[in-house]
Formats: sequence, structure tokens, C-alpha cells
Amino acid sequence: MKIVYSNESIFFVTNVKNLISAEGISTFIKNEFSQGALGEISAFDAWPEVWVTNNKDFERATEIINELQSSNEGEDWVCQKCSEQNASSFEVCWNCGTENS
Repeated sequence: MKIVYSNESIFFVTNVKNLISAEGISTFIKNEFSQGALGEISAFDAWPEVWVTNNKDFERATEIINELQSSNEGEDWVCQKCSEQNASSFEVCWNCGTENS
């Protein structure tokens, strides 16, 4: 087992896990519920992490993440409906589901 991704946002971690899993790679999230331990452990140690179950899938999972990050070089946008800030990688608002126009 190897870690392939970590972020303070469980939303991003879950998204990465789902994208890797969609390629047939077995993954799991570690530290999914560890935010409650903040203060007892370092904030970075509490970040959720995506791990691949099989080490032979590590390289392909890393490629998927790199492709995802390189395709997200656009500008962030504000939802016309709810005024929520969205990352450039989102095609629909994370808050209300309205498509980016």
C-alpha cells in the first residue's frame, strides 16, 4: 500500500479517490475522520489521504492525479446563482449544482 494524494479537504480527497477507482484501481481513504483529533496531533497528520491497495498501481494512480492537476489550470469562477467561489476544475457549482456558463 502506498499513499498517492493528501489534502486538507475531504472533498478533494474523495474526488481523487473516485477518479482513481473509476480506472479500476483499488483505493481507500486514510484519516477520513481524524479532523476531530486536531490539537492532539499535527494538522498535517490529520489530513485525509488516498492510498492505493496494490503497490503496482501506484505509478498509474500518480499519472491520473498529474493529468487531473494539469487540466485544472483555468481560472476559478463564481456561481451566477449562489455567488459561491468554485475551482476551475468544477463544471458545476459545488454548492448548488448550477452549471458554469
